[in-house]
Amino acid sequence: MPFGYASPEQIMRDKADYARKGIARGRSVVVLQYVDGILFVAPNPSRALHKISEIYDRIGFAAVGRYNEFEELRLGGIRYADINGYTYDRSDVTGRGLANLYASNLGRIFTESIKSLEVEVVVAEVGETKDGDAIYRLTFDGSVFDEHGFAAMGGQAEAVAGRLKERYRESMSLADALEVALTALTEPGGERPPVGQLEVAVLDRNREHRKFLRLTGARLERLLAQTTQPPASPPSSSESPEEPPSAGSSSGSSGDTPPPTGPEGPVDDGSSPL
Repeated sequence: MPFGYASPEQIMRDKADYARKGIARGRSVVVLQYVDGILFVAPNPSRALHKISEIYDRIGFAAVGRYNEFEELRLGGIRYADINGYTYDRSDVTGRGLANLYASNLGRIFTESIKSLEVEVVVAEVGETKDGDAIYRLTFDGSVFDEHGFAAMGGQAEAVAGRLKERYRESMSLADALEVALTALTEPGGERPPVGQLEVAVLDRNREHRKFLRLTGARLERLLAQTTQPPASPPSSSESPEEPPSAGSSSGSSGDTPPPTGPEGPVDDGSSPL
């Protein structure tokens, strides 16, 4: 029992400050929609401890903060989904129901426990169409936010969300969405994390049954190559293909047309890129 008296407002304020500081120490996670589903991107040097996971056939989970705390939430969500899907029907397992479960648990712990959980969670569900997609962001105190298009949490979440808002657009391709996410996660003037320190996954509505897919190895490298490869510029209208010399331009031929003194069109001095 803590010694002395503190008002409920002060206790809640201290809990909230404590949780925010712990969450801010983690690296940011970005979740955003693209044309075929939902993309998850997180800098993560660990290959065994995942910040992005699958909960059910079409439901994904992402979290920041203390690993042991959000791992318990993830396992609880899987048990909830399995029991409800088996007892009733698989279609009865929804992202909204899972978000409500997490909100109830987080709110109860924040209110009743001395220490609040240092976690922030995103539950995303992919639908049959883009309008059926859902992204729910849950904070340490059980608050739920129905995000539209994208969500950012952890680390410098406000700055990351601001960069996302500037660059995000609807119906992006997967490569474009990954480029937007990496740009948002990278500080201006900073270097992007290498491929080996990126955790990337998608909920792809075009896949059969299980929609969740991790992007790793060569598949992720190919996708990153599409984001960094500059588009090929069309040839300039001032450049014309080399024309074969006419019969009258030969030095041994005779005629009224004098031989040319230089090539037609602009001279190529070797300065243009190959």
